[in-house]
Amino acid sequence: MEHETPYHSQNSIQSLQDDLSQDVYCQAYRFMLTARLLEEKLSALKRSGKIVGGVFLGRGQEALSVALGIHLRKGDIYAPLIRDQAGRLAFGEGMLDALRTYLGSALGSMRGRDGNVHRGRPREGYFAMISHLGVMVSAVSGALIARRFRGETSIVGATCIGDGGTSTGSFHEGLNLAAVEKLPLVIVVANNQYAYSTPNSRQFACKNLVDRALGYGISGHRAIGNDLSSCLHVLKEAVLAARSGGGPQLVVADLLRLVGHADHDDASYITEEQKASALGRDCLIVAQQTLLEKNWMTQAELTAWQQEIEAEIEATTARVLREPAPDPKEESWIPFATSHLHIG
Repeated sequence: MEHETPYHSQNSIQSLQDDLSQDVYCQAYRFMLTARLLEEKLSALKRSGKIVGGVFLGRGQEALSVALGIHLRKGDIYAPLIRDQAGRLAFGEGMLDALRTYLGSALGSMRGRDGNVHRGRPREGYFAMISHLGVMVSAVSGALIARRFRGETSIVGATCIGDGGTSTGSFHEGLNLAAVEKLPLVIVVANNQYAYSTPNSRQFACKNLVDRALGYGISGHRAIGNDLSSCLHVLKEAVLAARSGGGPQLVVADLLRLVGHADHDDASYITEEQKASALGRDCLIVAQQTLLEKNWMTQAELTAWQQEIEAEIEATTARVLREPAPDPKEESWIPFATSHLHIG
C-alpha cells in the first residue's frame, strides 16, 4: 500500500467525514509505528553510549500523541512533551532532525547543543520543550495572544502534559489565563496513572482530571488513550472547537505508560493488575488489529511498512553518525535561517 506523508499543506484532515477515513487512520498508524521503531533505535543507541542525553520513550502513548499532531495545520502552534515523538512526526518533524538532535550533530536544528527532546523551530510554530512541567501552557498562551495582536485568526495552539504536570502552579496559571482570554488552546493530558512513580491516588482527589475543565470554565473531553479511533475522533472535535472560537479545550486520555519514566527506570511500581487491565493494552497492537479487521491493510502490508521504516531508520542513523560534532570553540549558535521541516 503506497504511503504519502500528510504534511499540513495538504490540509486533508479538515475534509474528514464524521467517520474516520481509511487514509487518515493508516497515516496515523504509520506515524505511530515510525515513532515506536525510532525510539527503540534511540534506546539502543543510548545503551551503546552514542547518546549522552536522556531518552524518554512514548511507548503506550503514541495513539494520543499522533492524534493531536495530525489534526494541526500550517500556522498552528505545537508544543510537544517528552513522549510525543509520534505527534512530532505527524506535525512535520523529520526523522533526520530527531536523530541529529539525539546524536549531537552540528547540522541539526539545535546545532548539537542539546541531546534529547529540547528541539524545535519556534518561528514556525514548533516549540522546543521546556523541562519545567506546565510551563508550555503559558508559553503557548503567550504566543496565541501575540498572534491575536497581529490579527491572525483561525490559529490553534496545542500542548501536552502528563497527569502529574497538571498539579503544578504553572499549569494552573497558564490555563487560567487561557480561559479568561478565551484562547484557541488545546491541552492534551496523558493520564498515564503515574507522576514518575507517584500514583494518581496521591496526586489529585477529583474523580477524573477532565472534571477540572468545569472549574476553569472551559470545555472538557475524554478519550480512550490507547485506542487510535477514539483519540482521532476526540482530538478532531477539540481542535475544531478551539479553531472555531470555542476557547480552550482540555482533553484527558486514560492510558498506561508501558515503560519507565526514562531509560533508567524499570517501572517496577506499575502493578501487574494494571498491566493486565484495559489500560495496559498496547495502542500500536490495538491499531494493527483495527486495520486488519476493517480490511484496510493486510498483514503483508503491515510487515512491509515495518521493514521499510526500519531500513530508513538505519540509513538515517548511519548518515548522522558520519556528520560533524559541534565545535566547542563556538561561543554561541544561531538557529538555521532556512528550515528543512516539511511543515507547509
